[in-house]
Amino acid sequence: MLEVRFHGRGGQGVVTAAELLSVAAFLDGHEAQAFPSFGSERMGAPVLSFCRISDAAIRVREPVTQPDAVVVLDAGLLHQVDVFAGLSPTGYVLINSVHSLHELGVAELADRHDPERLVTLPATELARRHLGKPLPNICLLGAFAALTGSVSLGSIEVAVKGRFAAGVAELNVSAARAGYENIRASRENVRQVSHAPAD
Repeated sequence: MLEVRFHGRGGQGVVTAAELLSVAAFLDGHEAQAFPSFGSERMGAPVLSFCRISDAAIRVREPVTQPDAVVVLDAGLLHQVDVFAGLSPTGYVLINSVHSLHELGVAELADRHDPERLVTLPATELARRHLGKPLPNICLLGAFAALTGSVSLGSIEVAVKGRFAAGVAELNVSAARAGYENIRASRENVRQVSHAPAD
């Protein structure tokens, strides 16, 4: 079972991201579950949401405390909340930021985890370009598909089209594709550098 925890702030689409990921997983033939964790929410307040993906029936209903993947929609939370609590040593990290892990002050993550599974993505900027709004959630879903391979981009697109009206859906699909291609391109660059012959 793949357990995913989303961290963000009210208004960033944290709950929607988890729900759409679960729909995409279901479309890919998996069992899936998504639910939020609410406190005294207001616009800008920290929000948690969870998603589980499995090939067997999911019977657990508790919050995700030992995630296989963490998606951070707001990098400002990195030093306010322990977003990496319980993260598997083989887990994935996807952070919405224009900065590197080192610049964000979390470079030590690479000492405990596979650095190829730790990624930052300028999702807010990509969302502004494709949506005209700074909503990073759908862009991050596309990136998540490329990073983990746990769901297909095609199923994310279908889930998005089922959630939003036609015009808005197409803009969000464009944002998801941008996130997906950004991660694929950055991983290909890493591969080329790592396999380049030494002088």
